[in-house]
Parts: sequence; structure tokens; C-alpha cells
Amino acid sequence: MSVYTTITASLPFIEVDLNLSPQEMSMFINGLKYVIPCTSQFSSKSIEQLVSEQYQNHRIPTANKSAKEAFQALQCILHELQSKKLSRKLEKRAKHEYKIVESIRHLLRDRSDIVIRRTDKSKVFYIAYQEITSGRCPLSDMLYAVQTLLSSLVTQKALSFQQYSKISPRLNKLELGHYHGLPKPHKPGTRLRPIIACIHAPATLVSKFLNDLLVPIYLNVAREITFINGIDVIRKLEKYILDGHFQTTTKFIIIDVTDLYTIIPREGALHALMRFLEKNSHHGKVGTLSIDAIMRMARLILDTNCFAYNNKYYQQTRGGAMGSAFTQVLANIYMFEWEQDLIKHQTVHKAMYGRFVKHLLNEKG
Repeated sequence: MSVYTTITASLPFIEVDLNLSPQEMSMFINGLKYVIPCTSQFSSKSIEQLVSEQYQNHRIPTANKSAKEAFQALQCILHELQSKKLSRKLEKRAKHEYKIVESIRHLLRDRSDIVIRRTDKSKVFYIAYQEITSGRCPLSDMLYAVQTLLSSLVTQKALSFQQYSKISPRLNKLELGHYHGLPKPHKPGTRLRPIIACIHAPATLVSKFLNDLLVPIYLNVAREITFINGIDVIRKLEKYILDGHFQTTTKFIIIDVTDLYTIIPREGALHALMRFLEKNSHHGKVGTLSIDAIMRMARLILDTNCFAYNNKYYQQTRGGAMGSAFTQVLANIYMFEWEQDLIKHQTVHKAMYGRFVKHLLNEKG
């Protein structure tokens, strides 16, 4: 099996063409928790400098005599470890992996179109945005793409003129989206939620239009496994108890999908949307729109997720923009397809399952 198709829990999300070798991709798949062995062997610093740095990192201010003796012993251990000669096998592995890491660093330094950022909640990282290296504002290109598609849909009678007028960009208010971080004080370390403020972007009205079209259908289909609010959860728990399923051994499992909107695979989400539309359409239409027209508008919204940040222009290459109305319903549809096996399992075992956006509650008897 190709390393590019091996999925692991720590797999980074890469949506730009990095042209990585299989060895480099394997190093990414190892994740942030993986530490290549014996990196200090390739350092230009002396053993004394390395030991001093490591010792300082572990030292805590204290007047306790026992603690001082313990840390002095630690310093001796570190010096001994740094001075110890590596086995031939370990040295070969260390050199090989160090060389791979250096090649990745070199690639990332040379590619100005790559932006690596830490996610807002987890300790994984992903390459989510691609810099527009031309330096030219993409707003006019985005506007042209939106106007071209909408005009084409009107010409093909896939969109009425009234609908066209409703979702066409407002030229007097048009502006490029911009990135900002929304503080999350309820989370440790006050992390930031990445928001793309695109209220006046060219595709914003198209995004709202698709959201308004699809949300009622999704809520109707997924109502049984959707928690509307906390009261809804309590009522379903009460029914579960009255039905006689609650036991002393019952376990409640809560799952949080990290960074749902910004990490859903784009093509996977669009394929899930296509299947959702095919299943819930009437004669190939949802409302007055054909499935093809909806899919073209959906792809347009994702393809025009561009924004300005720190005097540069970027295009989002994975997931949808937090700030775009269509992103939430697309993510919900993707999750709804993903969770079907789990729903069937819970149903067979007379267990309860529900989801509030990206928070899953499972009951297991």
C-alpha cells in the first residue's frame, strides 16, 4: 500500500502539492509526538553546552537539599547519555531520519506559498492555506467566477432571474474576506478559533442561498440523531430510561470532532453532498434547482475562499471557511454520512446516539 493512502491518527492534512518523497511523507505521518533519535549527535554545540541546556530545561528553583542533589544527579546522567557512543544500527537510523527532516525543513523554507499553522485546539498541524504569490488581490477573479457561473445557470434555465438577482454580489459593498482569531476563553491557554470574515465576499450570498436551501432538508433527515439543545438531550435521555434501556452498567461517551469545519476533506465532502442530494431530490431536483447546479455553486463557494491576512493574500485549500454559511451544512452532511455505521450499531444494540454539530454523545449499555 502506498504511504500516501495510509491513514493514521496523527496524519497531517496536506492539500498543496509538496512533491514529497515517500520517506518525507512517512516522517509527517509519524506526527508531532514522534522524536527522531539522537539529534544532538549532529549538533555543532559541545556536549557541555547541550547538557547545560537540557539541565536548565528540567531545573526548578528550590532551596531543598534533596532536590538539589537530585538535579545534580540528573546533570550527570545527561552528560553520560550525551557522551555515550551510539550503536552502529542506531547511528545509521539517526543519520537517515535527520537527513529526511532536514530535507523537509529545506523544502518548507524555499516554498513561500506554503503556510503552516497550528490548529486552534489540538496539537496537530496541517497545511491549510496557500499563499497567492502573485501579490495581486484575488477579489476581481472571485467576482468574475461568481458572475460567470450565475449567468451560465440563468442561460441554462437552471436558475431563475429572481434567484439570480437575489444571490448576485452587491458591487457597492464588495470586499475581500479577512482572517482573524476569535479568543476561546473557556479553553485552556485561551486558544483562537480561526474565522474568515467574508460577509461581503462575492460568493457570500450564494453561500447563504445554499445554506437556506439545504438546512431544512438536512434537519428533517437527521432529526432523530440531532440534539437541538440541552433540553432536547434531557428529553431523549428520559425517553431512553422510560423505554427500559438504562442500566447500572450504562456508559456515556462524549466525542468532540476537532476543527470540523476547517479539516473536512474537500472532495470527500462534495461527494457526500452529491450522494445526499441524489437521495433527497425529486426527479433530480432539490426545490427548483438541479443537482448539477447545486454542486457547481457548492464548488464555487469552496474555490473562492480567499482572504487577506498580514498584508498577504491566501486561498483556503482544505475544508470550508468558518464564517461562510454553507460550511456548516456541508460539514453536517459529511458527518451524517460518516456516522451511519455507528448509528446502525447503536440501533441494533438498543443504545442511544446523538450529535450537536460536532459533539457526539453515545450511550452504551
